[in-house]
Amino acid sequence: MLKPKNNPGRLFRVTKKLKGNETGVTLIETVVALAILSLIAVAFASGLATAAKATIIADEQATAESLARSQIEYVKALDYVYDATEYSPAPIPDGEDYSGYSAMIDAEPLHDTDDGIQKIAVTIEHNDKQVITLEGYKLDR
Repeated sequence: MLKPKNNPGRLFRVTKKLKGNETGVTLIETVVALAILSLIAVAFASGLATAAKATIIADEQATAESLARSQIEYVKALDYVYDATEYSPAPIPDGEDYSGYSAMIDAEPLHDTDDGIQKIAVTIEHNDKQVITLEGYKLDR
C-alpha cells in the first residue's frame, strides 16, 4: 500500500492551479445565466397559460354536452307532435354552472311524410357562441 507524501507545499500549488486567477463571476456569465433563466420562465408561464385555457374549454364543452343530453331526454319524454320543426327546450337550471348557456331544439321528420320518426338536433350556445350540437331521434310511441 502506498502512502501519500506529506508535502504541504505541493497541495498549495495544486489548489492554486485549479483555482486559476479568477476571483469572481464576469458580467457576461451573469447576463447569459439570466437570459437562460428568463427563457425557461417564459416557457413555463406559456405552458401554464395554455393549460388553463384548455381546462376552461374542456369544462365548457362538458357542461354543454351534459345540458344537451338532458335536453334530448326532455324532448323524448314530450308528446310527439307531427310535422314539428322545433320543440321548446326544458328550463335551464339557475346557478353559476349554467349561466350564459342557452338551448335550441330543431326537429324534422325522417321521411317526406311524417310517419312517427323525427330527427331532433339540440344546439347549445354559451355567451352567444355555439359550443355543441347533438342529434337524436324521437319516436311516436
